[in-house]
Amino acid sequence: MRIDKFLKVSRIIKRRTLAKEVCDAGKVQVNGKVVKPGHEIQVGDRITIGFGTRIISVEVEALRENVPAKDAASLYREV
Repeated sequence: MRIDKFLKVSRIIKRRTLAKEVCDAGKVQVNGKVVKPGHEIQVGDRITIGFGTRIISVEVEALRENVPAKDAASLYREV
């Protein structure tokens, strides 16, 4: 699954276009490497996102195309 889509489906970032912009700005890393929006992620990958002064780090637990909002947090765990 593409990183920009995962960020949207997991509700870490609300819109896919915003997720794409964050990736294009170089603020998203997967396993310590800056990635573009089309980067394919796998279960077990560690994603780090810089939001201004905040840094969010999560580990991918599952990949699913559609998830209800209440279950979105089950796709990742914070590290």
